[in-house]
Amino acid sequence: MTQSGEAPRRGRKGPSQVTAKLTIPFVGEVAGLWEPADAERTAAWELYFQLASRVAVVPLERDEGVLREALTSLYSLYDVTRGILHKHGPAVAPPVPQGRLTFGVLAMVTLNRVLRPVLTVWHPRLAAYEALRPDGTDPVSYERAWSEADELRRQLDVTRQALHSLARTLQQVAEVGDLIDLPVPRPPLPPPARTPPPPSARPPLGRRSDDGPIGDTPPR
Repeated sequence: MTQSGEAPRRGRKGPSQVTAKLTIPFVGEVAGLWEPADAERTAAWELYFQLASRVAVVPLERDEGVLREALTSLYSLYDVTRGILHKHGPAVAPPVPQGRLTFGVLAMVTLNRVLRPVLTVWHPRLAAYEALRPDGTDPVSYERAWSEADELRRQLDVTRQALHSLARTLQQVAEVGDLIDLPVPRPPLPPPARTPPPPSARPPLGRRSDDGPIGDTPPR
């Protein structure tokens, strides 16, 4: 029976090895051969699910989304990643030769080189700006008027690309389908509005549409 939180494998344990890549913002990338153990495959599914279900890996357009929400999503992802490492313990971080990677290595690089830099710099900056918002001012409009909003969006986009590269490696190890770039169906079109008939087509006031008198008086 499949354990809770573990991806079904249809009788397979997943690939015996993958070439793992993780882009580090403004630095480069970490790449190497990963030969995942069973515990690492389970942890890969758990972290992949967390990435796929968060706004952190979704592009944030100029007039869409809220910067505070995106930073909060990254902050919670930091705690979740640490929790997965703590849950599975040494089994997801076995000693490996140089040039090889493990779930533990990828997770720690994500924490310290991808998430920590953007959170330690931009969380206090945004919080300081938010503290100056006048009473009665719409928080979304106020946030979008921030002089540093575009730069934070750029930083978030670079971080998103790094997390996206991690997610693709985790997806391959967990041997699951794509849960991030899902096709989004268009919403159904609203029913056409009913146009009232022109005045000439309406029955005269106080008359029935068959030109008979209204009320209980029978026609003569």
